[in-house]
Amino acid sequence: MQKDLSDVLVAWYDRHHRELPWRVSPSAARKGIKPDPYRIWLSEVMLQQTTVQAVKAYFEKFTTLWPTVMDLAAAPTEDVMKAWAGLGYYARARNLKKCAEAVAKDHGGVFPDTVEGLRLLPGIGDYTSAAIAAIAFDRPAAVMDGNVERVISRLFTIGEPLPGSKPLMKARVIELTPIDRPGDFAQAMMDLGATICTPKRPACVLCPLKDYCQALKEGEPELYPVKATKKARPVRVGSAFVAINGKGEVLLRTRPPEGLLGGMAEVPGSRWTAREDGATDLSAAPFPAEWKPAGVVTHVFTHFELRLTVHVAETEGRTIDHGFWRKIENLDREALPTVMKKAIEAAIPGAF
Repeated sequence: MQKDLSDVLVAWYDRHHRELPWRVSPSAARKGIKPDPYRIWLSEVMLQQTTVQAVKAYFEKFTTLWPTVMDLAAAPTEDVMKAWAGLGYYARARNLKKCAEAVAKDHGGVFPDTVEGLRLLPGIGDYTSAAIAAIAFDRPAAVMDGNVERVISRLFTIGEPLPGSKPLMKARVIELTPIDRPGDFAQAMMDLGATICTPKRPACVLCPLKDYCQALKEGEPELYPVKATKKARPVRVGSAFVAINGKGEVLLRTRPPEGLLGGMAEVPGSRWTAREDGATDLSAAPFPAEWKPAGVVTHVFTHFELRLTVHVAETEGRTIDHGFWRKIENLDREALPTVMKKAIEAAIPGAF
């Protein structure tokens, strides 16, 4: 069954694969074109918890600015963070830079071609190492993302809730992964989950694996994968202070290099974390001024929801530690995370 299923899926991929800027299509591969490990690695890091549609523009920006891993390794960290701004999960950007530097320094700009070698690089975990090994180097690695988990859970009606069912799912993927064209098989599984075996209303009638699918035979594919009950996302509060001077500049500062949003730019505000509220009143202001309320903005992080009370003031001659002034029209060039853009926009409508 395993070989038949794998053959059917890869044949479907040959006809129906998605065209993606980092991907070498089956027809191109037949002409001898090889995947670029740098582009595969970059795309996989960007795609973690982010949609393909959102990633495309960032991928094009990065590969234009830094066409090779050596270029990225040599780039100033501040420039990399600015280019990443808006994509979220900023630890990925910091690890991206560290990984590029490690490949340049320790491997002469050449990515390791095994799961084990890739796993030793900064920011590369089990999934990313398997994906790069399979797609870039055609290693028979078990690639497991959310799309693959959904397909596997439905094919074999795996009823144990995630994440406890991951080892069983991975074992099934190992059984199915062919020695021939494992990279195309991995991409086929991901494409199938993204386009046909979707979370809601899967297009089962179009699925190349419908004859193998146990969940379809049961008539309830949407029951899978089974997920553990989610805990309520806690709500945290804090404040943000948007100071504007007579030159049309906004006061920013750089966050500490480690931790949430590490190394990114922000407007001054109270100290909040995923576990701790920050002050929402004027006690957190960076300096005395005629601060006026500008509303409350909400931003959802992975593990908590943040609500920032925004204040705005016009001021002159003030400065703070790690602070710097930037023209309003140039703010989109700074490494501002989305939550800070929301705060500035609340104080200065149309800033972005």
